[in-house]
Amino acid sequence: MATTRTAHTVWQGNLAEGKGTVTFDSSGIGEQPVSWPSRAEQANGKTSPEELIAAAHSSCFSMALSHGLTQAGNPPTQLTTQAEVTFQPGTGITGIHLTVEGTVEGLDEAGFTAAAEDAKKNCPVSQALTGTEITLTAKLA
Repeated sequence: MATTRTAHTVWQGNLAEGKGTVTFDSSGIGEQPVSWPSRAEQANGKTSPEELIAAAHSSCFSMALSHGLTQAGNPPTQLTTQAEVTFQPGTGITGIHLTVEGTVEGLDEAGFTAAAEDAKKNCPVSQALTGTEITLTAKLA
């Protein structure tokens, strides 16, 4: 069964001096402020499209890796994934780097890295972002 999730943003003003609020409609987890300076300079307590992509990618990748490891007979005890989305004003998103550390009984480093590479390639968020270079660092804890 397909699912659809929604969020919306209300933006006020021009790009450089304006501000907005992103509301997470489906989950109801609240609202987050956004602005150009928080995107192109320092976050200063506000989110950005890139941070939202990083959250989506790190969680999707973790789910895909967990599933792949479990299907192969090595369910993980824990996976910790960080996604770094790089934004260059005037150019756009220039890359995403995933770093994952896992605790997986009965699996060596090569097996974990192979499973992580497969998850990187096949998680739905990675597939949606195929126009962006995605790199990976994977290691066992």
